[in-house]
Amino acid sequence: MQSSQSADISRLLNAWGSGDESALERLTPLVYDELRRMAHRYMRKERRGNTLQTTALVHEAYLRLVDAKSFEGRNRAQFFALSSQIMRRVLVDAARSRASAKRGGSAIQEEHAKPLDLDALPGSSSELSAQWLALDAALNHLAELDPRKAKVIELRFFGGLSVEETAEVLTISPQSVMRDWKLARAWLTRELRT
Repeated sequence: MQSSQSADISRLLNAWGSGDESALERLTPLVYDELRRMAHRYMRKERRGNTLQTTALVHEAYLRLVDAKSFEGRNRAQFFALSSQIMRRVLVDAARSRASAKRGGSAIQEEHAKPLDLDALPGSSSELSAQWLALDAALNHLAELDPRKAKVIELRFFGGLSVEETAEVLTISPQSVMRDWKLARAWLTRELRT
């Protein structure tokens, strides 16, 4: 993304955070493509005909962002970090809903045993639902043990942020991001296999 556009996004985010509702309208076209790219990354392994499509995920995340109104982000990276958190919540909520509707919630425990590959999520919707829930539980557990490592996973895996953007959001060095990324991935892989 060009630095002038990034500066425009940061300026509009600050205006929106200060209560300027028109800033949100000007911000939307600047961030929509990136939000759509993030949503597509989440949805790329979902089966066709899934009730939640890429566009729906973007729109649901956008509605939750608008409702947040307390966003006081200072820059583009922080906005997309918040967006990734919201998209994660939307997907986890949808997975919970599918699991409850299909088998009264028991599907989570039956399918939880399959390990999750952080590089390639499975294609089956019920398997994916169970694995989203398993990943969410594992990330919540990691956040209790080491909040920064959990945040690195969330920003890089869910948000698609680069190492540098993640470092900027967390105010740490890129080397620390990479170290946390490797350790957190190893921890999550082990946690999801148990």
